[in-house]
Amino acid sequence: MNHTKRKLRMAMAGGGPGSFIGPVHAMAAALDGRIELIVGAFSSDPEKAAEAGRSYGILPERSYSSFAEMIAAERDRADRVDFVTIATPNHLHYAMTRDALEAGFNVLCDKPATATLEEADALVPLVRGADRHYAVSHTYLGYPMVRQARALCREGALGTIRKVVVEYQQGWLGRAIEHDGNKQASWRADPAQAGIGGCVADIGVHAFNLAEFVVGDRIESLIADLGTMVDARLLDDDCNILMRFEKGARGVLVASQIATGAMNALRLRIYGSAASLDWDQEQPNRLFVRRADQPDLIYHAASEYLAPAARAASRLPTGHPEGFIEAFANVYRDFADQLIGSEPAVPVQGISEAVRGMAFIATAVESSQTRQWLALPRSPIDGNV
Repeated sequence: MNHTKRKLRMAMAGGGPGSFIGPVHAMAAALDGRIELIVGAFSSDPEKAAEAGRSYGILPERSYSSFAEMIAAERDRADRVDFVTIATPNHLHYAMTRDALEAGFNVLCDKPATATLEEADALVPLVRGADRHYAVSHTYLGYPMVRQARALCREGALGTIRKVVVEYQQGWLGRAIEHDGNKQASWRADPAQAGIGGCVADIGVHAFNLAEFVVGDRIESLIADLGTMVDARLLDDDCNILMRFEKGARGVLVASQIATGAMNALRLRIYGSAASLDWDQEQPNRLFVRRADQPDLIYHAASEYLAPAARAASRLPTGHPEGFIEAFANVYRDFADQLIGSEPAVPVQGISEAVRGMAFIATAVESSQTRQWLALPRSPIDGNV
């Protein structure tokens, strides 16, 4: 179907009252004027679903109280949606993705792709057999300076990469707020909803994905120490992981949600034989490159000297700050390009990366239990779908 003369039509599962990520998806998708959210199953509670539908401006007849109802009602419409975004707790991802693909819809799903590695593996033949586009949303890959860092690594500007340090520090789960009615905390601390990992699955996988995306090399093996620092919490809230890359670099991944005072401190440092780079998500529009006995270089977002993928990721002139919503909008823009048959600015994170993210989580959990170095299984999938 040729979508170029109209906006792409989007449905969303999840994102009801109290959701953080649902409104973010809606804003990011709409930012470039290429996508419109017109259908939703925002909550299993009919009153909350209706409330959310009104807040998103959805017509009442296209705001549903269950995902199954939405799929059944929408699949045969002449004006059916072009894709479904899944923004629910992790335990719902697999079944919703399966049902959407089987009904002929393209899917963009929040990370992690599923609750378990077995579910992620089971998605592979479903995605392949459906002949539909599937993507997993790793928001931070949309930042212009992340894409510039990726370009620098690929052109050899750092020399031989030797060491990678990636950290994602938050402090919001420093107390057991999951018992105080905090919706965002309660499902993340519940294995029945979050899956096998807590912090490692919520933010550790972002750090892992960011490191591999920028470095351009796969992590071969790891040893993990996952801890639960808040009493009676059922899943990990602190992660410390050593990593070995296939081409010889060594890495350290630190992820924590009990780092008191930390907000959303995602930072990546890569050290090569010729130079190093340093990017901080809380100051995202600058990328520092440091060389021995030479002045530091500072790359600025939207500058003409950036790599094409980095330039394309900015919407405003240099010096005008852009942030999280714009980065997420770049993920949506890449996905929209894929849907209409255009070449995305960077490859869309598809089923291969979805499975790899779950393999990282499962391997980290197992390594922490066995206290052993474990190989990170490579996916047999070639490329993305």
